[in-house]
Amino acid sequence: MKFESSLPKSHLHGRQEEAPPCRLRFRVSSQPFKNLLKSDDQILQILKSFTSSFSSSSTSKPLTLADLALSTACREVSDLSLSSVQSAIESLVLHLTHQILSGQGFSFTVPSRSSTNQLYVPELDRIVLKDKSTVRPFSHISSVRKTTITAKILSLVHQLCLKNIHVTKRDLFYTDVKLFQDQIQSDAVLDDVSCMLGCTRSSLNVIAAEKGVVVGRLIFSDNGDMIDCTKMGMGGKAIPPNIDRVGDMQSDAFFILLVEKDAAYIRLAEDRFYNRFPCIIVTAKGQPDVATRLFLRKMKTELKLPVLALVDSDPYGLKILSVYGCGSKNMSYDSANLTTPDIKWLGIRPSDLDKYKIPEQCRLPMTEQDIKTGKDLLEEDFVKKNPGWVEELNLMVKTKQKAEIQALSSFGFQYLSEVYLPLKLQQQDWL
Repeated sequence: MKFESSLPKSHLHGRQEEAPPCRLRFRVSSQPFKNLLKSDDQILQILKSFTSSFSSSSTSKPLTLADLALSTACREVSDLSLSSVQSAIESLVLHLTHQILSGQGFSFTVPSRSSTNQLYVPELDRIVLKDKSTVRPFSHISSVRKTTITAKILSLVHQLCLKNIHVTKRDLFYTDVKLFQDQIQSDAVLDDVSCMLGCTRSSLNVIAAEKGVVVGRLIFSDNGDMIDCTKMGMGGKAIPPNIDRVGDMQSDAFFILLVEKDAAYIRLAEDRFYNRFPCIIVTAKGQPDVATRLFLRKMKTELKLPVLALVDSDPYGLKILSVYGCGSKNMSYDSANLTTPDIKWLGIRPSDLDKYKIPEQCRLPMTEQDIKTGKDLLEEDFVKKNPGWVEELNLMVKTKQKAEIQALSSFGFQYLSEVYLPLKLQQQDWL
């Protein structure tokens, strides 16, 4: 497979972009540490060696929850066919009917997704859901509305199974706005239904609107159509909301670059960074959505490529990174399918602010809420497991400073792609 770029590397130099939020006190030509860079060929050789060793270590079969003899019972869901989901709903309704006919009224037994019912498993490096459940009775005034919403969602999903069609979460919400009141409520019950039926949310044929994008050295099929992500322009290819449509992944990349912000993604895409250093660049434009998390996991699993993360130097950047790597507490029931273990934290790290001499006027003071979030992260088991993360977070909380990826623009708009990332790759400077 051969990847070709239709633009020469020099084509994009000198392009103008909006000024970053901090004042520029450095000339655009001033690029600190550029003199430390080796030739591209030397850096590529370093990357080739890293990718080769990573691929070799990825051949062993990953551990699953079933492989561990945990003292605590845990719950996980799996992909089910539409016919299996339909049968599970019908069996549940039949059980409810027996309840009503026997004079017990009706109630749903719903797995608890509260924070107290979560467990971090170090061997798996992800959060899983424990087996505690709660009862949601129709006869109780505090739960009657939520029980009604649960019944409505089950009915709608059953219709989707019969018709074999997909709808968005927004479509689902608009079937009964007065009942749901807010999409947050219908979305939450949708997750409850996934837990109750023991299936992934994608098995329900309910998807989120497209959000994430991918660009770079990747070819894959989308519902039968072959997509070359080097020819998608600066905007890239929208990640399909239904992962079942995606297949036949091929790549000559050395790594996957996971980017938090859309602005940094655009900079790298416009500079064709993926041609200079063969890689796949992906972003969810902020908070990770389910489709992007599924797509990232599929890429890493099938292509056996390392994942390097570029996020803001603040507590929320690290939280976003942890959602990709260890999972979210809200969807811990499906962490086996949604997490991508062993993501490397490339930058922007708190220690980078001084190491790369980020100007003071481009650093932001942390708010009290920022500091609290940072201290809370230090108490999380998935952070404690990585001494490097602990050291960086402690530095952030101590200095009370944060910075966005765009702070690097103080050295020139293309400093990110021309110096910072190449130097990081050359030094293999990741955690």
